[in-house]
Amino acid sequence: MITIVLLGYGNVGQHLYNVMEAAKDVDVVQVYNRTKHKTLKTPQTQDLKALVSADVYIIAIPDDAIGEFSESLPFKNRLVVHTSGGAHMDVLSSNNLRGIFYPLQTFSKITKVDFSTIPICVEAENEADLQLLKKLGDCISEKVVEISSSAREKLHVAAVFVNNFTNHLYHIAETITAENKLDFNLLKPLITETARKIETLSPAQAQTGPAKRNDKKTIEKHLKLLENSKYRDLYEHLTESIENSGE
Repeated sequence: MITIVLLGYGNVGQHLYNVMEAAKDVDVVQVYNRTKHKTLKTPQTQDLKALVSADVYIIAIPDDAIGEFSESLPFKNRLVVHTSGGAHMDVLSSNNLRGIFYPLQTFSKITKVDFSTIPICVEAENEADLQLLKKLGDCISEKVVEISSSAREKLHVAAVFVNNFTNHLYHIAETITAENKLDFNLLKPLITETARKIETLSPAQAQTGPAKRNDKKTIEKHLKLLENSKYRDLYEHLTESIENSGE
């Protein structure tokens, strides 16, 4: 049984808690959070000095707070990990054994996720801790990957493109359809099919559209339609990127 103290109960923390609480070989023995949650059955604390002993302490808080928070932990030489994709392992205080337990997924409080399909990226300063984190990852996911901080930071950049930027493009499309009294739902089958294609094709192979075809006439028509739109420059830049990618 791997014992866990969860430090933080935001989006990532809540999802980790739910999946680890249900895992047969994991025991979440305590949750630390600045506010108490009435629905939690697991013992909670708002006092760092009251933290109990555990095999792994998982920090699940915003990136810019990880370093200072880890320095405030009132113990030494215990395994402390964070769940960030973009923060280096070295941001953690050297007072403790350091590691990474990064679930590569987007999390929202109201949306359930299947952790068995989520890659867990792990890293640790020593082999014993690395094996423990791999074992913990195996308890909740079918894909656990050892990856260095420098590589993970680059992976996080790629993740921003496929998730955050792509979702922002959905928002732009929703804005354009709303401004023209069109139903955004008409685009959802296209969104689904675009995502489905890369299950069997590379993104380069799946690329379609006027920029891929070098269809200057359609591109100019679109730019004319976007003449007074704040999204015109973005359309141009993305078109140019596709044209220059050789896709």
